Amino acid sequence: MARHPGDAGGLENKGETMGTSENKALVRRLFEQGMNERKTEIFNECVAPNFVNHDLPGPAPGPEGFLQSFCMFEAAFPDLQVHLDEVLAAEDDKVITRSRWTGTHEGEFMGVPASGASVEVKFIDIWQIENGLLAESWVRMDFLGLMQQVGAVPS
Repeated sequence: MARHPGDAGGLENKGETMGTSENKALVRRLFEQGMNERKTEIFNECVAPNFVNHDLPGPAPGPEGFLQSFCMFEAAFPDLQVHLDEVLAAEDDKVITRSRWTGTHEGEFMGVPASGASVEVKFIDIWQIENGLLAESWVRMDFLGLMQQVGAVPS
């Protein structure tokens, strides 16, 4: 199990199972290594072949669809960084996170031309883990706030 800054030691003593701890580490790895460090091969290691994001559907299932969705965001916000602010819950096969991403709007996004605006977008994810891989995701992202920050919608 990888340790991350801010993680407390002795997770077993806090009523947390090793499976729960591993599931949290899987989500962190996806954000930190896959997205922030742009090690996209991590997507193949973390995302199940039949992965589905119910709220940001990719053009294909699995790691390829996840990569395509990520690339859409990265093309518009090339300096995109995901900040995992808090794991709200982790139980059995689910991990719920409160996070935000930051970036500079340097490319077209959802029909909105580059504005040069720096953005911060908050979101909450629910991850379903099966057999040690991310199988499903539900995300609630502040798209209105994003569109206001890039000037597409009045504040």
